[in-house]
Amino acid sequence: MKKDIIIPEVTGIEMAVVLEHNETHNTDDWYVYLINKKEVALDMIMIVSQGFSETKTTTVFRKKINQLPANAFAKIEMIHPDVFSLANRFQVSFFEGNQIQEKTFVFEADTIKEGALRMISSLNKRGIIVK
Repeated sequence: MKKDIIIPEVTGIEMAVVLEHNETHNTDDWYVYLINKKEVALDMIMIVSQGFSETKTTTVFRKKINQLPANAFAKIEMIHPDVFSLANRFQVSFFEGNQIQEKTFVFEADTIKEGALRMISSLNKRGIIVK
């Protein structure tokens, strides 16, 4: 029976962590973005995130987005530098058409840092991207 279940490979979505200026508080803060590079909209998106290591875990964070249009992005959450020493996992589930899909993105421990920032053309911002 398991051999009959087809799990599609998910392509065309990416996660990014971006350092940007917060005008309200006059600070530079880190934010997580979901990028949809597909030519179709994604529906009923659920993102579950958690930081973890062998000895520590953070609280689980959940975020729902009703729809993310084709070739668009959404700001998901602010991420605090205290968790950059942990691996940060983002499990993304969504519907593309009538089919549910899921992809897990992991920013490995100590990979989110200013020295690793690169221009992300789809956001027109500097950040770290995981495909």
